[in-house]
Amino acid sequence: MALYELVLPKMGESVAEATIIKWVKQAGDLIEIDESILEIATDKVDSEVPSPVAGKLLKVLYKEDDVVQVGAVIAVIETDLDDQFEIYIPEPNEITVEKTIPVEVPIENLYIQEVKNEIIQEKNKPVNFSTTDRFYSPLVKSMAAEEEISFSELNSIIGTGSEGRVTKQDILDYIKINKTQENDTLQVQKSSSEPAEAIESMPSAPVTSVSGADEIIEMDRMRRLIADHMLMSKQTSAHVTSFVEADVTNMVKWRERVKSNFEKREGEKITFTPIFIEAVAKAIKDLPMINISVNGTHIIKKQDINIGMAASLPSGNLIVPVIKNADQLNLLGIIKSVNDLATRARQSKLKPDETQGGTFTMTNLGTFGNIMGTPIINQPQVAILAIGIIKKKPAVIETEYGDVIAIRHMMFLSLSYDHRVVDGSLGGSFVRKVADYLEAWDTNREI
Repeated sequence: MALYELVLPKMGESVAEATIIKWVKQAGDLIEIDESILEIATDKVDSEVPSPVAGKLLKVLYKEDDVVQVGAVIAVIETDLDDQFEIYIPEPNEITVEKTIPVEVPIENLYIQEVKNEIIQEKNKPVNFSTTDRFYSPLVKSMAAEEEISFSELNSIIGTGSEGRVTKQDILDYIKINKTQENDTLQVQKSSSEPAEAIESMPSAPVTSVSGADEIIEMDRMRRLIADHMLMSKQTSAHVTSFVEADVTNMVKWRERVKSNFEKREGEKITFTPIFIEAVAKAIKDLPMINISVNGTHIIKKQDINIGMAASLPSGNLIVPVIKNADQLNLLGIIKSVNDLATRARQSKLKPDETQGGTFTMTNLGTFGNIMGTPIINQPQVAILAIGIIKKKPAVIETEYGDVIAIRHMMFLSLSYDHRVVDGSLGGSFVRKVADYLEAWDTNREI
């Protein structure tokens, strides 16, 4: 018999830690190769950790809701392998527990003195996590202390982790929103001659149904993440949207001509999405200042062109898998990547790194029969393209014999962009450039 150390596997270059959601197997259970042992969650994706060996689960080293670093030993498996090696398994009393840290939060000069003193007294109380049943990871506790977040504030934060756990990103979002609100309040205070009033934070009232017949549904983890991300985006970027109508008749006819043979040859379907992604990648090469992000007063120009595609999940939520280096793939490569990511997204089998690193996002509203839309920017990007439904419409066509009216396949493209760094000329030119590539589609192209 031998002992095998199961480590938390690497889940991508940008993923350093994960939260244990559930142990599928318990100590003493027999395990087959590639059988799922536990479920983990990162900021965006839930996934399973399979066993690389067969044997018996001897011991688990972390509890559910624990945040674990990539590469850490999370369990020990007893196997039938010949080679044995020594392994150190810490006992529960050997695990160090982080000490509580007093938290002092300075109060801005916006309150009357009496309320100010009461708040300071409350803030100066040591944080005693033993008085609550809510789980806080050591990282969250440390961040709360460092950012001077009081215990009452921490308890009021809506957690987006498993079972409402407060994550690192929840703390960062809370800090960002609070700073914005403080800056806004200070600006109002400076411009007003009226004395400031004390504002007391009241606990949220329980959600109840007025009629008694309404159904109250708790947001799941992913929906809370989406809600927070969308709100943060609207608070961060100055959104504006430009629209273009494109004649994609040649593109539609080409797909009708090649789709049957392509499916027989490759064993998979060809949709419009890869065609749109190819056009977007080309337009980014022409106008690279749309492929940027903002950090304070600095503009970060991205070298890679990583295009995210919004995909609808069976739960009704959306996820955005990313086509990495889309400009370096030919159309066949993009088709393969799109189909693979879309399939695994619906099956909840995406790897965490496959939803990160995007530099531009595209969403296909035409799938739902929509003509056009004004999508919200996927931070920290500065632009997102929405594709409307393709419809047959009468259109004026210029010919050498004069203008004629014909039935054409038409669609709207809408680009939402961050007006802090993307002006109307760049935003409008970019969406027009994408339309130009689609309209100039070669009907004789082979794939």
